[in-house]
Amino acid sequence: MSDEQDKRELAALQAALAAEHAAVYGYGVVGGRIREGRRTEAKSAYDAHRARRDALAREVRDLGGTPAAAAAGYALPFPVPDSDAAVRLAAELEDRVAGVYSDLVRATVDGRRSMAAEALREAAVRAVRWRGESVAFPGLAERAATASASPTSPAAATPTA
Repeated sequence: MSDEQDKRELAALQAALAAEHAAVYGYGVVGGRIREGRRTEAKSAYDAHRARRDALAREVRDLGGTPAAAAAGYALPFPVPDSDAAVRLAAELEDRVAGVYSDLVRATVDGRRSMAAEALREAAVRAVRWRGESVAFPGLAERAATASASPTSPAAATPTA
């Protein structure tokens, strides 16, 4: 693999790691607002994002990088005062994570590409469960919309001090 390919993979892995940090934070908010009947689903998604975050940190280290640290806090895309808003936030988190994983699929090869494709699929399935409906190409249209809104933050929110 070339140095240029390693750099592309490392940048895409770091973006996915940052997205997972934001998703973990976002699911903390979701868990605090979601109604009891969906709390198990939120906990499962939280655990999945934590596991992905940890795996991505290992991948970054494997390429000789230093894993991006989580921000101290994140600005949410909208207020989350109740369970309905928490469900919308969960779907938004998954859409944004799917977008970053679609970038990772494009930037990687072999095993990392398979891992990224699996993570994209998982995020798309969770988004459908939260939203109750599907989108044609998960992560593509959503990625275009969020890229223009927040070029420095690939996930649920933008870091705050």
